[in-house]
Amino acid sequence: MSNQNRLKRSLHYLWREWIKPLAVIAGIVLPFKSAIADWNWVPTGSMKPTILEGDLVLVNKLAYDLKVPFTLWRLAAWGDPVPGDVVVLFSPHDGQRLVKRLIAGPGDTVELRNNTLFLNTQPMDYDRLDPGPFARETYEDPNPIIAQEHGPSSPHLVMSFPSRSALRDFPATTVPEGKYFVMGDSRDNSFDSRYFGFVDRSAIVGRSQRVLLSFDKHHHYVPRFSRCLSRLDP
Repeated sequence: MSNQNRLKRSLHYLWREWIKPLAVIAGIVLPFKSAIADWNWVPTGSMKPTILEGDLVLVNKLAYDLKVPFTLWRLAAWGDPVPGDVVVLFSPHDGQRLVKRLIAGPGDTVELRNNTLFLNTQPMDYDRLDPGPFARETYEDPNPIIAQEHGPSSPHLVMSFPSRSALRDFPATTVPEGKYFVMGDSRDNSFDSRYFGFVDRSAIVGRSQRVLLSFDKHHHYVPRFSRCLSRLDP
């Protein structure tokens, strides 16, 4: 057999056994991840204690609309994000994909006074909790304040670090049409709308409600089995 024939047979084998199957899989998986459902690794603690570093969260890209795969063009829309949703978005600061909690939508007025959130002039209620159960996961500060925040959306946990300098106040601000205001649940450790401003509706990728997998990055990436398939909010 000539070298040319051997080369043809090798290329044919490579195409049949590897390239073609991988192309078929990619043709199915990539559009699915782009338009229907995806996952997002969380590398920072900006959403603690709701989401921990090392969590892999599920992103429902059909939560609000249907987009053309690999684009931000909407084919259909059946809802908009509402305050309380945990959303995945592209940062207007640098385009990085972030996970944050949606605080206010178009027409809402949002304000922060000494880490107390006001939405449409109404203050949120806070039930302070014992930080002991969260101590193992709180490495930024030895004395965090953990509270359950109650407002127009379902209650959720928030955290602050009184010993560190942070942006805990901003004046009443009305969210423009087509824009959204987002914050991290770790209020003193989050780069969010307090710093980079409002988020365009088109930049919101989808909603996240569940942790798929979780690995403790502070302890050699040991799996956190108790967090796997858990809901983000009670």
